[in-house]
Amino acid sequence: MTDDRIEIKDLLVRGILGVNDWERTNKQDILINVALFADLKAAGEKDDLEHTVNYRTVAKAIVDHVESSKRLTAEALAADIAKKCLSHSGVDRVLVRVEKPGAVRFAGSVGVVIERSAKDFA
Repeated sequence: MTDDRIEIKDLLVRGILGVNDWERTNKQDILINVALFADLKAAGEKDDLEHTVNYRTVAKAIVDHVESSKRLTAEALAADIAKKCLSHSGVDRVLVRVEKPGAVRFAGSVGVVIERSAKDFA
């Protein structure tokens, strides 16, 4: 496995996430950070998009999913996002952080961090 990675930082999406009644009906801010681990050597050598992961496509898939899903837990949403990221060619493993800004008084945000590879969804 490689330690090369593409990072998508502070992707702010509005969606349904939580167990409280108001969270089930009102969209809220959800902050997503993703590290896509992939072999980027050929892309660096050849300067060719065919040898890398298209982060714009990945980000759009994440946004589309978060806006349409209605998960109860950040853990489940993070797993969904990991699975989506791993479906893109070249992604070996993924690190996903899902945060709910302002979820806990006096905290900037609360969230979960997971790391997954394709074998975790086999």
